[in-house]
Amino acid sequence: MWLFLFLVAIPVIEIGLFIQVGGWLGLWPTLAIVVLTAFIGSNLLRQQGLATLSKLQGSVSNGENPMDPIAHAAMILVSGVLLLTPGFFTDGIGFALLLPPIRNAVIKWGAARILQSNTVVFSNMSQTRRESASNTDTLDGEYEILDDEPDKPGTSGWTKHDS
Repeated sequence: MWLFLFLVAIPVIEIGLFIQVGGWLGLWPTLAIVVLTAFIGSNLLRQQGLATLSKLQGSVSNGENPMDPIAHAAMILVSGVLLLTPGFFTDGIGFALLLPPIRNAVIKWGAARILQSNTVVFSNMSQTRRESASNTDTLDGEYEILDDEPDKPGTSGWTKHDS
């Protein structure tokens, strides 16, 4: 339902803004602004994308957590899509997402929403299932090492049979 409202609201807002700005400036200046913002946005997108890629490569090569540069890269990608979409509203959001403080705020908000959802995802290559966490308690477990003998070639320990 939210996606439907979003997909209807954005074009309605853009059409209204085109009518207002076109009535105020005229057709050709309005179209020139749309093309100019797409051009400026693509240049800013390229600069910030390369800078974020450099940060990502640096964090990976230093063994640091790459999630921050990845989140910023995703936000820059969204910004680029919005800037290349004709319209004043989408351009405003796209240019705002190019500002690092705005991206930081959106990333923090999104992370808080994910943590607040209390959803745990169990995933492997064949299936994914979601379970809602009933509480936030830590699960404790115990283990013991069953076999300290050196493994024979070709055995993994999981398939070893007791004699």
